[in-house]
Amino acid sequence: MKANNRRKVFGDAVDLLMDDIEEKTAAGGLQMLPIKKIRPFHDHPFHLYEGDRLEDMVASVREHGILNPVIVQEIDGGYEMLSGHNRMNAAKLVGLKEIPAIVKTDLSEEEAYVYVIETNLMQRSFSDLLISEKAAVLKARYEKESCQGRRNDIIEEIARLEGKEVEVTRGHGDHRLKTRDTIGKEYELSGSSVGRLLKLNDLIKPFKDMVDRGALYTKVALQLAFLPEEEQDMVFRVMNEEKTKITSEMVANLRSHSGSLTEAKIKRYLSKNPIKKKCYKVPARIVEKYFEGMDPNTVDSIVEQALAAWFGKENVDV
Repeated sequence: MKANNRRKVFGDAVDLLMDDIEEKTAAGGLQMLPIKKIRPFHDHPFHLYEGDRLEDMVASVREHGILNPVIVQEIDGGYEMLSGHNRMNAAKLVGLKEIPAIVKTDLSEEEAYVYVIETNLMQRSFSDLLISEKAAVLKARYEKESCQGRRNDIIEEIARLEGKEVEVTRGHGDHRLKTRDTIGKEYELSGSSVGRLLKLNDLIKPFKDMVDRGALYTKVALQLAFLPEEEQDMVFRVMNEEKTKITSEMVANLRSHSGSLTEAKIKRYLSKNPIKKKCYKVPARIVEKYFEGMDPNTVDSIVEQALAAWFGKENVDV
């Protein structure tokens, strides 16, 4: 990301924000809070920025500070972040001790989650999100039983702070938005795709992370999502201990025992599909040139020493 794009991307819209910030300050809503007293949202479904995007944000904070206040809610002994996890992370990396924040009180769980979800959608398009993040967005917007009018108020407030314009849904037909097909049209998804994404919310976090990395097929993950969390925990633990991958057939077998699964049963089904270790075969021309007639143990020793010397050289060069 180019440096001259930082302002546009990271909300350096001071003129657009001043009226609202002054209003919040006058009302006592804007405060400078110690970063150490702010903890991440307890059910934060989004990954923090990495790579170029993080570097650009850090550079912007180092040069300009935090121009757009974060939004937090009061909790016992401190505050919980609602909007601004990446800004706070960048502030920590720069070495800031305090951060400007708008403090919310008496929010319901549903209202707090709207702040978390909608802010991320204003910063990134739905298509840019990871699979687990998309699942969380759909769940928050259409399965949380929050008041649509209150949700609109929150979205409009966030938009003002971000210096953006958004359309909100109003009227007595809001209940229709809860159908899969209507949701799908909004996000250019089929109704069945919406249903599958919603189901992925039932996965434990380690499996969600595997789906996001491409280490677990979505089809298999969807089947795992039908297992209770404690049984998913056992499956994940056994997969790591036994170094196995899992197939749809295996999950189907596990699901048939759901409610009475034990680690022993899981091991029995998963042990049939160990992860195959990749092997490299030395081409015949190299064997004939260097190792013809040599003892296999000697060959192994030479190859290992050669590889160690090669990778050692590579590390030095880097």
